[in-house]
Order: sequence, then C-alpha cells, then structure tokens
Amino acid sequence: MEDIENIAKKIVEDGKGILAADESTNTIKKRFDLINVVSTENTRCNYREILFSSKNISQFISGVILFEETFFQKNKQGKPLTEILENVNCFSGIKVDQGLEQFQDSPDESFTKGIETLNERLKLFVENGAKFTKWRAVINIAENIPTIECIKKNAELLAEYALISQKNNLVPIVEPEVIMEGKHNLKKCYEITKKTLQEVFNCLKNKNINLRGMLLKPNTIVPGNENREKLDIKKSAVKTLQCLKETVPREVPGILFLSGGLSSLNATMILNEINKLEKTPWKLSFSYGRALQEHALKEWIGKNENKGTTQKIFLHRAKMNSMACLGKWEKSLEQDM
Repeated sequence: MEDIENIAKKIVEDGKGILAADESTNTIKKRFDLINVVSTENTRCNYREILFSSKNISQFISGVILFEETFFQKNKQGKPLTEILENVNCFSGIKVDQGLEQFQDSPDESFTKGIETLNERLKLFVENGAKFTKWRAVINIAENIPTIECIKKNAELLAEYALISQKNNLVPIVEPEVIMEGKHNLKKCYEITKKTLQEVFNCLKNKNINLRGMLLKPNTIVPGNENREKLDIKKSAVKTLQCLKETVPREVPGILFLSGGLSSLNATMILNEINKLEKTPWKLSFSYGRALQEHALKEWIGKNENKGTTQKIFLHRAKMNSMACLGKWEKSLEQDM
C-alpha cells in the first residue's frame, strides 16, 4: 500500500493540479440550469465521464475530487468512473464533509457537518480506491465576523478530519475558505486568512498530523466582490505568498489554491504570478472546479456530439493552469486554442 507522503507528493508533481468535480447535486443543478440541461443521474455521469476521459488529462491533472454519487457511478458500459480515472493515472479523491450548520447564535457564521460518521464512511471509499479526501470550512467576513470562536471551531474540525483521514491511509486536503463575497478590502482578507491559517496549523500540530502527508487548499488574498477596490493580480499574488510564508510550515508538500469567485482567467493569472515571485518550500498548484469547467460546460450543453470540442476546451484550461504552476503562463498562450 502506497504511503500518504508519496501520494501527497505525486498530487503536486510539477505542473499538475486537481480537478474539483465534487459539486453537490444542488450545485451541479444550478450549473446545468444555466445551459438548459436537466440534471439527472445520467446527465451528471455523462458530463463527468467526458471530462475524465479527455486524452492526456494526466499531463496536467493528477487527481479528481468526487462527490459521493460520482464516486460510485458507472458509465453506460458498466465501468466505474473511478476506474476510468485510474486507467489514465489520476488519483480519485472524495469530498467528505456534509455541508454547513449555523454556528451558535450567529446567522452568518457556520461550521462543517459530518465528523461523527467520518471514520465509518471512509472505509467504503478506501475499499473502492480513494487515495485522498477533502473537507471544506467556510469563513465569512462581515461586520463583527468572523468571531475567533467560529475560526477555532472550524480549525478543530479540520484537524480532527485530517487525523481520521490519515488513520485510514488517505491524504487529507484541508480547505479553510475565507469567502470572497462581501464588502471587505484586500487588507481584511489578508488579516482573516492569516488568523484562520494560524489556527488551522495550531490545531493540526496539536493532533500530531503528519504534515508531509497532507495538502492545503486555501483561498488567495483578494478584495471582497462588493468592495470598490479593483482586483490587482500582482498585489494579490504578493499578499497571498506573504500570508503563506507567515503561516504554513515547510513540511507541507503542496498548496492547491481554490478559485472561489474568481473568473477562469483571473484564477490562472494569480497562480502564475505567485509562482513567478520566488522559490518556495511547497509546490503551489490548483484545485479548481468552475475555473476549469466553466467554458467546457458551455460548449457541451448536454450534447454527446460536442464531446470532442468540450474535451479540447477543458484540456486547454487545464494546460493553462499547468503552465501557471510553473510560472510560465503568458496571455499569448490563450490564443493557441
């Protein structure tokens, strides 16, 4: 059995990142609604099979995070989607958190559910080939929030999740997301992200988590989407790297950024800028959902005859982010489609 340190390293091999295809049934329905496709078990399976079977996907994508339904789905020929991924040398991962619950009496704060049943649930995923897991915590910024109590509660849950995952020989991807929605400025995002990451790593240390056998999935430092401050890619890159250097131990092999509310292009550009700044102890990569799929989804529109062009568009976006992992993306490459 391959150990978690090796798997974590392989996930962040040079120029490789993760496709987050772990949209819940509700989220994927919203995405399908935008292209007028009815969301059914079949349409969801067909769409994801198109992405997973893209030629040479593993040049750019090392692993795919799956939703529980997708993890156990089979295509029309009866082949499990996880087997399709295995055949193209991509690791299968599983989103294991079970949504959000209101934190205490604070209507705008939440904590993540699912820790009580996690150990039991993981056994079935391990038996069916999962190599890594993901757990997302959500931190909102608004007047008087987040409270330190809410940050601590989510950090403790992330650490407990990481411990249970590692005991089951699974690499935990720890995702504390400071949400982009809001009126806050860049400075506030930096301050709250730093505080959150400090708490997360304190809790991970207290649980004796093997940092070499885990990965971090944080937000980048950007102003809130309702703030007048314009997104400055270079400034965001500098502040993101500064924040990570102040909070993330060297032992962590890789940091896979989430795209949050960023456009596909902005997500690529920030990743590229961060990687151009300086050599870091960790690999800096991506774990993107919408930012990898958005254009491909619009091309597919539920039609099988669009499979080839959908895959081409998806692979182009994956390649652009692969180049950004190496700090080698350039705007001119976007014209090569």
